[in-house]
Amino acid sequence: MDMKDKIAVVTGAASGIGKQIATVFFQHGAKVAIADLNLEAARTAARELDPSGARAIAVAMDVTNEEQVDAGIKSVADQLGGIDVLVSNAGIQIVAPVQDFDFGQWKKMLAIHLDGAFLTTRACLKYMYAQGRGGSVIYMGSVHSKEASVLKAPYVTAKHGLIGLAKTVAKEGAKYGVRANTICPGFVRTPLVEKQIPEQAKELGISEDDVVKKVMLKETVDGEFTTVDDVAQTALFLAAFPSNALTGQSIVVSHGWYMQ
Repeated sequence: MDMKDKIAVVTGAASGIGKQIATVFFQHGAKVAIADLNLEAARTAARELDPSGARAIAVAMDVTNEEQVDAGIKSVADQLGGIDVLVSNAGIQIVAPVQDFDFGQWKKMLAIHLDGAFLTTRACLKYMYAQGRGGSVIYMGSVHSKEASVLKAPYVTAKHGLIGLAKTVAKEGAKYGVRANTICPGFVRTPLVEKQIPEQAKELGISEDDVVKKVMLKETVDGEFTTVDDVAQTALFLAAFPSNALTGQSIVVSHGWYMQ
């Protein structure tokens, strides 16, 4: 899993899954750009990895803003020497039943997950294609890329859509040596998931403990949360994979919640 001198952009990387992916990439020799809406948090995360700033940098990025994405990716390429890996990880969660779901919130969810994936992919592919050294695009899907859950209509819709985007990029990018794959984690106990527990308890009329045991982890084989490192190690495997043999795929990391 050699990532020496590979240049990786990870969105939503100031915390949670994205931060752990950036850390693991850095530990395996990559140069990493921590892209996040919260620039100060991104700077802190980058400094924790590399106080010198030679191999870890921060970039402000609202993934729904076309100009900001294009400028941010250009800044990374200029500072670090290109783009080899994109991990499209930025995301949020809003839960409500379909009949009550606010249209503005629906559009916000799809914009962050799908528009963000498209805009960052488009910006990075221009560099990957021109460089002539291939690349890897990794989307952060979910078990909800495969299965549905109540209260999560836009999230499920967006996560399903990422698999379609990955397949298209895999076909278009093959001649340039660019691979595209989707990681589909189960529930990872990040702040995003912590926020959902009381929200779902209220909507479903059950205790927070029952949300964890009977909703989030019910279908797992061992009643365990997926960890940020489980996901990061999968991202490392996909980023470092040496050929087009592994492209257009979705890999489920869920303690057996969903089995293909």
